[in-house]
Amino acid sequence: MAIRVVRTVSALRRAVNRWRAAGERVALVPTMGALHGGHIALVRAARRRARRVIVSIFVNPAQFAPSEDLASYPRSFEADLAALADMAVDLVWAPAVAQMYPPGFATRIVPEGAATVGLEDKFRPHFFSGVATVVAKLLVQCAPDFAMFGEKDYQQLKVVTRLAQDLDLPVKIVAVATVREQDGLALSSRNSYLSASQRAAAPTLYQVLKDCAGRIARGELAARVLDEGGAAIERAGFVLDYLEARHADTLEPIGSVKDGPIRLLVAARIGKTRLIDNIAV
Repeated sequence: MAIRVVRTVSALRRAVNRWRAAGERVALVPTMGALHGGHIALVRAARRRARRVIVSIFVNPAQFAPSEDLASYPRSFEADLAALADMAVDLVWAPAVAQMYPPGFATRIVPEGAATVGLEDKFRPHFFSGVATVVAKLLVQCAPDFAMFGEKDYQQLKVVTRLAQDLDLPVKIVAVATVREQDGLALSSRNSYLSASQRAAAPTLYQVLKDCAGRIARGELAARVLDEGGAAIERAGFVLDYLEARHADTLEPIGSVKDGPIRLLVAARIGKTRLIDNIAV
């Protein structure tokens, strides 16, 4: 049976209101399409928690800078629907840009806290305002009990979690573990940009993260470990944006394991492709 695709807020709300009237819980999986195994893991996690599952597919222009890859961002709507066909998804919310940002749209959310700690925000200063605005809209539109976000975009996960708390939205943000290829590369829609040689080098990010996490956990000085890790990433052909040890909850800089739970986060570019990853220490 074909998945129902909804493109207007009024039709979406009618469906959600019916489920709510029947006492059914709703889970949302927000995506920008180009679905892969990581997205499927989010859908499975949603299925475990709720009777009804909505997958949104919307390439959000508000989170791309003019210099970024909005025009070339992978889009595969029919393939995405096919990937969801066996997943018991109840509804795909696929609004047009004009539905999300109609003429005269003049409101945006500018998050602070984890959105201003000098990681992704340093390199993509526009990004989290675009994410926060569209996620707030999706949560209001879909009114889910649960919304699933992958840990691969760890800073985004923290920003969205705080947004839901600060705006008193009646939704639980659920973190879902990063899904990886057999060689450790985190699944990402942007992996499709990698050439064969770049793809061969890409698992270096995860290998370095694992090595650094082990050494820091054993008590080695984080600054030295990360310096050596960054050098290894650059030797593999990457241009390093950051490799940092941060507090796992606040994302503030951290010196040692005594300062609290640590998350290691990395972003690096190879060719025209920018990859991010992270792991716990």
